[in-house]
Amino acid sequence: MAKLFINQAKQYLEGRPSYPQQLFNFIASKTPSHDLAWDVGTGSGQAAVSLANIYKKVIATDTSPKQLEVAPNLPNITYKCTSPNMSISELESHIGPQSSVDLVTIAQAMHWFDLPSFYKQVRWILKKPNGVIAAWCYTTPEVNPSVDLVFQRFYRVDAGPYWEPPRKLVDQKYETIEFPFEAVDGLENNGPFRFDTEKLMDFEAFLVYLRSWSAYQTAKEKGVELLKDEFVKDFKRAWSEDGKMEKIVTFPVYLRIGKVGSSQIE
Repeated sequence: MAKLFINQAKQYLEGRPSYPQQLFNFIASKTPSHDLAWDVGTGSGQAAVSLANIYKKVIATDTSPKQLEVAPNLPNITYKCTSPNMSISELESHIGPQSSVDLVTIAQAMHWFDLPSFYKQVRWILKKPNGVIAAWCYTTPEVNPSVDLVFQRFYRVDAGPYWEPPRKLVDQKYETIEFPFEAVDGLENNGPFRFDTEKLMDFEAFLVYLRSWSAYQTAKEKGVELLKDEFVKDFKRAWSEDGKMEKIVTFPVYLRIGKVGSSQIE
């Protein structure tokens, strides 16, 4: 998956929405201590920066060095480029000893993971019994009925053939993703729970967001330009229909959250 973004790391940083503060406040309220968080698949560090305002130390990892090159530098964030499937010895070297992490976060990335291997790492690294894993994704943006109609046709028909199969887990709001963890204190289940993030965007900024899609990059590598002139013309007409070139774009965010409990690696 990292290869899809190697030529567009800056577009990914510029085009993607940030995550709402209430999401991080909610997650942090479920971890008894705030010493160390591991942000997996950090990309350009969007989640890591928010975590660094709450946790004393954040280790942010990704398999793409190009993504990490554009991540913001903060004194309590350590960025590391890792292999897709770290061994336990690599995990200890890069992240820390067994049962040392308060929180593992995965923002808009877990649908790409080898989950059995990853969950083995999570169970090993999280503090027992109340270490927390929090994974979230955001689904398609919402603007207004006119824009949404054109956008959904583009998303499902034009871009549809170029989405890789794991994207279906995002469309399903992570509800169907394997998530074998206990409910955290105060919650009856592990979600998904909805949060909304908003971004003020003009038409060109929205096109940057579309170009940051993995489906766009896949199509481009196959010689297909998804943002054809006809679509851009139709989309711009819908965008400017209300006379406002800047719009609040809402991205629904869906969170799965759980605690490791007393489970041990198999």
